Amino acid sequence: MTRSVRALAAIAALALSLGASAQEEIRIGVIYPLTGAAASTGIELKNAAQLAADLINGTDKSLGLSLAGAGGLPGLKGAKIKLIFADHQGNPQVGATEAERLIAEHKVAALQGAYFSTVTTTASQVAERNGVPFLNADSSSPALTQRGFKWFFRTTPHDELFVQNAFEFLRDLQKKKGIAQPRRIAIFAENTEFGTGAAKLQERYAKENGYEIVEKVLYPPKGTQLTSEVQKLKASRPDIVMQSSYLGDAILSMKTYKDLGFLPTALLANDAGFNDSEFLKTMGKDGNFVISREVWALDLGVKKPVIAKANALLQARHGVNFNGNSARAFTGVFALADAINRAGSTKPEAIQKALQATNIPGADLIMPWGGIQFDATGQNTKGAGIIVQVQDGKYATVWPFDLASRDVIWPMPSWDKR
Repeated sequence: MTRSVRALAAIAALALSLGASAQEEIRIGVIYPLTGAAASTGIELKNAAQLAADLINGTDKSLGLSLAGAGGLPGLKGAKIKLIFADHQGNPQVGATEAERLIAEHKVAALQGAYFSTVTTTASQVAERNGVPFLNADSSSPALTQRGFKWFFRTTPHDELFVQNAFEFLRDLQKKKGIAQPRRIAIFAENTEFGTGAAKLQERYAKENGYEIVEKVLYPPKGTQLTSEVQKLKASRPDIVMQSSYLGDAILSMKTYKDLGFLPTALLANDAGFNDSEFLKTMGKDGNFVISREVWALDLGVKKPVIAKANALLQARHGVNFNGNSARAFTGVFALADAINRAGSTKPEAIQKALQATNIPGADLIMPWGGIQFDATGQNTKGAGIIVQVQDGKYATVWPFDLASRDVIWPMPSWDKR
C-alpha cells in the first residue's frame, strides 16, 4: 500500500470513528426507590426523568424549553441521552452499591438521585471518591451541601429555606390576612437524615419567631403503627403540627389521626409523602386541608404556560400530573443535559466545570424559580419555595399570596365535615 493510500485510509477511518462517536449514548445513572415503601414515588421520579430525556432526544420543539426537541445534544453532535436506572430500595447501603455499579459497569458520565436524603448521602460519597458528577434534584437535607464536596450539585432548595418559608407563611397569615396565630407547635418526623434535620430547623426557627414547641416526636420509618406516637401528639394539645414523613408514614399517620380523633388547627407538612400522587388516591377526602411546602404546583401554569404544557405531556404518557417530586426530577435531567452539552464532552472534569458555570434562566424551567446557578458548595442559589393546600382533592397554591390561586382554609375543618 502506497503512502498516499495509507493516508487516505487513515482519514477515512478517522471520519468513520468521528461519525460513530457523534451518535454514542450519553449514559447517566439515575438512582431512585423503585421497590419498597416509596416505590410509587420512585416510579413517578423515573417517569418524569425519562420524559425529560426523551424530549431532549426528540425533535418536537413545542414545549419551548432549551434543548427540548434538540434531537440529542448539539454540543456532542446529536448524541442521545441514555438514562440507566437503579433501585436503592430506600436503603443507604444499597444506594452506595448501585452508585459503584453504575460507575464501574456502565461507565456513566454522571449520576442523579436519590430522593431519600440518607441515600443521597451515601451514593454521593461514592461519586465523590470516584470523581463523578452527582446531580441531586430532590433531597432537601441542608447537610448535603455542607460537606465540602466538589462533585455534588443540588438544584432543589433545601429544608432551611423551606422552614423559613413556613414561618414567613404563618407571619403573613396574621399580617396580611388578619388570621391570629396560635403559638403551640408539635414536631412529628421520621428519624432519618430528612426528618431529623428538618426537626432541628423547625425547633430553631420556632424559638426565633416566638413559638412554643410543646412536643417533638421522632419515629422510625417503615413501621406498621403510629398509635403511641400520635397519642403523644394529641396529649400535648398543639395548635400546629409540623410534619416530615415519606409516603407510607404520611398515609399511616393521617389514618391514625382520624382513628384517635386528633386534629390540630393546621397540619403543615414538609412535602415528601404528602405531595406524592398516591397520597390523595389513598386518603380521598381525608387528605383535604393539609398544608405543605412545595416547589411546584399545576395551578402556576396559568401564569407560566410551560408548566401546563409539560404537565399535559406527562398526563398523556402516564395519566398523572407532575408533583413537586417529579417536577424536580424532570428539571434535574435538563440541568445535567445543559451542562454536558456545554462541556461538549463526557469527561467528568469537563462536566464538573460546566456545572460550576451553570446559569439557566427561570424562563427555561418548569419550576417557579429564578433559575439555576450553583454556589461554591454546589447549592442552587435561585430556587424558591411555595406553600400549597389540598382543597377539593387538588393541591392549590396559597402562598406567596401574589402567586396564590386560592385563599387558605384555616383552621382545618373537623373530620366529620369533609
